[in-house]
Amino acid sequence: MKIPMWQSVFAAVTVLTIVLGASAKPRVEKLAPNLYAYVSDKDHSSNSTFLIGQHGILVVDTGLNKLEGQKLLSEIRAISSLPVQFIVNTHYHPDHQGGNGVVGPDAAVISSPFTRERTVRLLSGLQAPGNKAGGDSASEPALRPATETLEQKLIIFLDDIPVEIISPGPAHTMGDVYVYFPLQKTVATGDLYLTNSSPAMDQGSASNWMRALDEMLAFQAEHFVPGHFEVSNRATMNRFRDYLSELYAQVEKLQRSGAAVTEVRERIDMRKYSEFRQYPQFHATYADNAEAIYHQLQGSH
Repeated sequence: MKIPMWQSVFAAVTVLTIVLGASAKPRVEKLAPNLYAYVSDKDHSSNSTFLIGQHGILVVDTGLNKLEGQKLLSEIRAISSLPVQFIVNTHYHPDHQGGNGVVGPDAAVISSPFTRERTVRLLSGLQAPGNKAGGDSASEPALRPATETLEQKLIIFLDDIPVEIISPGPAHTMGDVYVYFPLQKTVATGDLYLTNSSPAMDQGSASNWMRALDEMLAFQAEHFVPGHFEVSNRATMNRFRDYLSELYAQVEKLQRSGAAVTEVRERIDMRKYSEFRQYPQFHATYADNAEAIYHQLQGSH
């Protein structure tokens, strides 16, 4: 499987803008005192989570571009006029950080070192001579790379409210983070979790991805804000973890039997998860996931 690299991610997401339909109208769900989930109305633009303190606001992920960032900011402003002090980007894909410059132009931006490095490279490409990106068009991203990075775990306090930012290592990408709000019993997962959907798999590690999901499920959390689609509970989160586990086991067994990758794509049986969304345009199907796992297993031998 040719997994989309950083050079083509923006183009691939732009294709999704055209191909994918909208879900319901964007909505804000209050999950706990001062903590809200913003559920995007566009499948190709990420969800967000925001925490309102006494003096400022923390936001996890900001959407695809200036337009989506402005939509998010408008919903935040309907609740609070406080400045956005912190932005956490769960990974480098533009649909999760394209609104940074709109939502928090002066905010401290936090991500993994890998995400920062890839974001700098994305910006360099967008700002290259002859590239139209970087202007005022609402469809263009407003990327801001991290001003702070973490290797494993960072705890920050929004006033007296603790926020745990955790980097589990390679999973969906080579540098994901997720955010745990212990007082609010909520996890913002980024694309480490998608509600009832096969995920896109960048260069990462499905085995470590499952360990990251186990870490999240070990928390006393009641709400899981996915990278895309509706906010969910522990049962739905567990089902996504089971999907990855079962698919991994099937692929591993087939590979050990000597099956080629084309055969693996055809022989996996995921009918048990027939309700999962499939997006072939973004390599997010049962077969695409199986092929990514197959190549990861090959590389580990």
